[in-house]
Parts: sequence; structure tokens; C-alpha cells
Amino acid sequence: MLAACAAPADRFDRRANALGFSSIGLQGTGFRHVAYVAGPLESSDTLHVYVEHDGTPWLDLTRPAPDPTPRTPLALELMAEDFGPRLFLGRPCYFAAVEETRFNSICAPLIWTHQRYSPQVIASMVAALRRFLTLYPFRRVVLIGYSGGGTVAWLMAAQVPETVAIVTVAANLDIDDWTRIHDYSPLAGSLNPALMPVRRLVDPGHLPAAARRVRPAAREVLRLLRRRLPVAEGQAAEVGGGLGDLGDADVHGADRSQAGRDDHRDALQHPQPAR
Repeated sequence: MLAACAAPADRFDRRANALGFSSIGLQGTGFRHVAYVAGPLESSDTLHVYVEHDGTPWLDLTRPAPDPTPRTPLALELMAEDFGPRLFLGRPCYFAAVEETRFNSICAPLIWTHQRYSPQVIASMVAALRRFLTLYPFRRVVLIGYSGGGTVAWLMAAQVPETVAIVTVAANLDIDDWTRIHDYSPLAGSLNPALMPVRRLVDPGHLPAAARRVRPAAREVLRLLRRRLPVAEGQAAEVGGGLGDLGDADVHGADRSQAGRDDHRDALQHPQPAR
């Protein structure tokens, strides 16, 4: 009963602790980010950075949620199945007590609704990661994001020169098409990954076998992205086949989340070279 009544941030923290992760705070540009670390940080020159999905930005069609923290920590669970040095990097205004968010004037609902992928949000995520890399100078970074976290990871990559790969699971990689398809309000103030320079996409024929279970709509998104995006060095993979979600309401059942986890494991265990 107590667990059911606990705030989402408290439940998230308890789950992270149960998985053996250590909580730290990282200062971004104006925001303080809740983060968790795992694995022996000196065991490799590569850091895997996880970004969680959009959580609960809205209570209903018109009312923003007072706390966007995800009720179902999917990226956190993916991180638990990984190995080596890992960092879970919290998004601005997520994973904090409601009172802390309410009294932090910079944490306005726009930050987790329309501006969830804004330059301000991405700059703070990059600054927080940069602070961690100052303490632990990893030479290589793999950015991994679930759903909206994949969108954030994709947008971060161009500003993190250590990035050698991006792995997204069911990410919203064209937010204009995504909002149009689902008849959502446009995310005014947010950056659209489809219009930004990013790392090279891995060809679907070279994705791990599990990742080929991609819905036709997601295949079309990948085709459009490949045609529209400027190509840069590096690599990226989109696995799990979703068009993304606006929060926990679209995370339904074990089929999608388990398939995403299987694809995630396969993508990390069989990295594809950039071409």
C-alpha cells in the first residue's frame, strides 16, 4: 500500500537502488539532473548513456501533469540488462519531488510538454553529460534511448563528439509526422530529429535479426529519414519498430517492451560498423 501511494520519483529511485545503481546529481545549464551510475567505471573506455522515455507529460488532453516522471522505467530496466560502465541521465525536471519541481521556477510544464525536445533541454542534457565526462573521461560514448528518450539521445549526439553510436528503441524520429499521425498538438519549441544532422543510419538489411520485426509504418519512417537526413560519421540503429509514444499510456504490455529489450541486447552485442 505504501509503495502504491509513493510519488513516481520515489518509486523510480527505489527501483534504481534495487537494481544496484548509485544515485548522483549532475548540473546542466540551469537544471540539475538526477542520474544513476552502474558498472566499474574504470573497466572500459566506452560509456553507455541511457535516456528514459517521456513519462507522463499530460494528465489528460488539456492538463499538464505536475510530475512527468515515468511510472514504468523502461530505459532503467534496459540498463539493468547491460554490462560495463553505464550512466542513466535524467531529463530536466524528471525524477524530482513534486514540491522541488513546483518551487523551481525553471521547471515549468512546457519543459516536459511542448518543449520536451527544445534546445534548452538538449543543451542541459549535454552539459550534464559533459560534467560527468570531466570526472570520468571516457573516450567513447554510446547513447541509448527509449521512445522520447531516443529522440533526446539522437538530438544530443551532434553535440557530444565522443559519440560512436546511437541506439534508439521505438523513438520519435520525426516529431512533426508523429504529432500529425496521432493528431497531437505540434511540439512548438522542440527540435525535430528529422531535420537535424545526425550519425549514419544502419541499413535495415544489416540490423540484428530481431530488429527486422519493424512495423511497416516504422520502415517508412526509416526510409524517409534516410532520404532526408544529412549523413555524418558514426552509426545509429533504431530497434523495436515503434513510432513512439506520448507517455506511459502507449507503453502497453510485455510484447512491445520485451521485444524492445531483446532487440536492445542484440544491438549492443552485435554492433554494426559505420559504412
